Amino acid sequence: MKNAYKIRLVVAGIVFLLVILGFVGVFYPIKVLDLQFAPLLQRVFVDFSVIALILLLAIVVVTAIFGRFYCSTICPFGFLHEVMALIFRRKNKAIKNYPVKYFIMALTFGALAGGSAVVLRYIEPYTLFGSAVTVSIFGLVTTLVVLAIVFFKNRFFCTNICPVGALLGLISKFSLCKISINKEQCVTCGMCEKNCPSGCINSKEKAIDNETCVRCLKCLGVCPKGGISLGKSPKTEEKFSLKRRQLIIATTVVAVFGSMIKTGLVLKDKLVEKVKDIILPAGAVNKDRFANKCLNCNLCVENCPNKILVKADEKFPAVHIDYEQGKKLCKFDCKKCGEICPSGAIKCLTLEEKQNTRIGMAMIIEDKCNHCNACSGACPKGAIIKIEGKAPILNAQKCIGCGACKATCYHEAIEIFSVKEQKEI
Repeated sequence: MKNAYKIRLVVAGIVFLLVILGFVGVFYPIKVLDLQFAPLLQRVFVDFSVIALILLLAIVVVTAIFGRFYCSTICPFGFLHEVMALIFRRKNKAIKNYPVKYFIMALTFGALAGGSAVVLRYIEPYTLFGSAVTVSIFGLVTTLVVLAIVFFKNRFFCTNICPVGALLGLISKFSLCKISINKEQCVTCGMCEKNCPSGCINSKEKAIDNETCVRCLKCLGVCPKGGISLGKSPKTEEKFSLKRRQLIIATTVVAVFGSMIKTGLVLKDKLVEKVKDIILPAGAVNKDRFANKCLNCNLCVENCPNKILVKADEKFPAVHIDYEQGKKLCKFDCKKCGEICPSGAIKCLTLEEKQNTRIGMAMIIEDKCNHCNACSGACPKGAIIKIEGKAPILNAQKCIGCGACKATCYHEAIEIFSVKEQKEI
């Protein structure tokens, strides 16, 4: 057990590296981002997926048996906290367990259950990390604020703010295997407490709060007497009981969760009322669904081979297609965005389905056309009919709005307009 911390750190480092490579669009064959808790939960809540349910249950089962290993090993934001804490070399202090995290959890997952991931975008660790790595202003600012908290309170975000951590912490509190102190071997040297980044160890009372413990396993290696272990806890520890204060908090949290479901339903309908001409990637279905499902992690933006996907802006609150930035098009033989989207916001279509999904509609502006007919040769669906000496004619029944014709036209004689609902033609 002395080397458990080092082994866990190496595994977490490998996962972190794979996440970074995925976000910068360099290497993503090992889809570690499909193991992120919040995107998995969204797939189950909003757009049911059997695979997502299995993976989600796997995380829950591992947590129920061993505790919050997800937070220390799989979560990239959690590992970033750990790295920054090592750089800062701050002295660890006890961190109080504040009940406000349960209300944050209820607000976040309540809105998600109502059908909107809008709240999730602003507090969930995976999304914050992704938006920061992809140089999104909100993600960068929020991450800097959180890292400032690390400087003063180490993993305070993980133990008292993070909604995912709050949920997994409740499961971890009653896990089968806990970190515990052998009171007979313990000499009360305080080394475990000084090295605990979560501030969950009380060396004087020889007690560990397994709810806030993120299973970094650092304490196992620093104990000079080997008095700390991960295993089946003594029968005297952690018996389930609700005191009056805890019962009030639990009841209030449930009430907040219920009210946020209704709020999520309202957000779902109100979010994009004023948005009109937005073109979305194939598999997004429509702007209402996509605006409420996209986490704005920007993984698809960084991995788009033609770079036609752009981040959320004043035009639309989620990722979308922009044909105006240079001569770019949605590649006819590419379905990368649907393959890598961890939240299910972009459905994973087969290549045939993607090639027949209408995401927009082209329009030829005859006054600007010089009759070169380059667009007719560029259209992969044969939707533009060449006519010698005249402007070509668009067969609207075949057009999917891929933008190939617009990218070919050097006279700005073609525009691509959005469609209300994506449909397979």
